[in-house]
Amino acid sequence: MENRLLAPDLLAVCATCPLLDVRSPGEYAQGHVPGAVSFPLFSDAERATVGTIYKQQSRELALEMGLELAGPKLAGFVRDARALAVAGKVAVHCWRGGQRSGSMAWLLRQGGLEVLTLEGGYKAYRNWVLTQLAEQQYSLRIIGGRTGTGKTKILHALRQMGEQVIDLEGIACHKGSAFGFIGEQPQPAVEQFENNLHANLNALDPARRIWVENESRSIGRIYIPEGFWHQMKVAPIMIVQIPQAARLENLLADYVGTDKNDLELAFGKITRKLGGQHFKTAIEALQRDDFAAAAEIALFYYDKTYQHGLENNSSTAVHQLEFDHGDPVRIARELIEIESA
Repeated sequence: MENRLLAPDLLAVCATCPLLDVRSPGEYAQGHVPGAVSFPLFSDAERATVGTIYKQQSRELALEMGLELAGPKLAGFVRDARALAVAGKVAVHCWRGGQRSGSMAWLLRQGGLEVLTLEGGYKAYRNWVLTQLAEQQYSLRIIGGRTGTGKTKILHALRQMGEQVIDLEGIACHKGSAFGFIGEQPQPAVEQFENNLHANLNALDPARRIWVENESRSIGRIYIPEGFWHQMKVAPIMIVQIPQAARLENLLADYVGTDKNDLELAFGKITRKLGGQHFKTAIEALQRDDFAAAAEIALFYYDKTYQHGLENNSSTAVHQLEFDHGDPVRIARELIEIESA
């Protein structure tokens, strides 16, 4: 009897056996279950060919073409799946849990593997993800602060102390400013960001506090899902203030040594709001390797932007916390003490 797997059980199963995504590479790139292995039955071009025949001719002819295209690959599928399934077990899915995953599951069972198939396919998984992101309530605590405060470092320190943390910028591969792309991997598609965010949240206890950095709705070209974003805006926020010198030190640690062309490109993105003269001064500072002077100009711009965002925050619990240092470990420890009091 065929073993069926429901979407809410999928992430737990992925921790015990490989999940093979048999959709085309293009479908996988747009969005996939975190941890899933791309294991396409058809290439993008082959999928398009089969789909065209299905729409323009018939299901029967499309099936014949699919068999013709997949036939030479069957032995390779079994061989590759066995190599991945170290415990002799795999899970498979396609888009709707139909022909592609059913065919692959049958083949791999003939090859001696235990196979689970995802009921409803990736579509069912995505519906579950979007429902959870829209409806699940979390006990969020927001860490705010001006650019250069070291909020991400504070988050990492909190995690080391056993606290629950969601690092939105880490998941988005972007630091959340015009300079945020520097030193990061390419950003995922919005759909993949949602999948990754959900997987991170799914690993946490929603009833316990979860620390999140204060962000605008967009992080680079990624958008935080509306339901989670709304919870962030009304959650208690702790605004961390550290000395200007410590903020500059954090910025220099993040960006000195990166390609100056990238820094100039980032300044170019904020030229209009920065002002022509400030932009010119910043570029001249970069060209003479005076990164501190350029960073001070960037802070001047972002301080105004941050104040505007703070004034539009809906939280009814805003806590201003001023420190005479920028040590993220000491700050994290004090945040926990305040929350635990």
